Amino acid sequence: MEGASRPLDALNATRGKNVIVDLKNGTRYTGKLKAFDIHINVVLDEAVESKNSEVTRSLGTVFIRGDTITIISPA
Repeated sequence: MEGASRPLDALNATRGKNVIVDLKNGTRYTGKLKAFDIHINVVLDEAVESKNSEVTRSLGTVFIRGDTITIISPA
């Protein structure tokens, strides 16, 4: 992520790529980052939900509220 001097720049560099999103409740979503806003609300395409390292369901497109997110990482 060269040139990413601000957090939103780093997030923007992963737009269109696969990311891992961990939530405060222990749920993990993996999918392609489609969009985000200044509140770090994110939209993932091809999203898969996991709990305790086991895939629980495939969801397609999902919206995740930013205040529930603990980590966003490139997959």
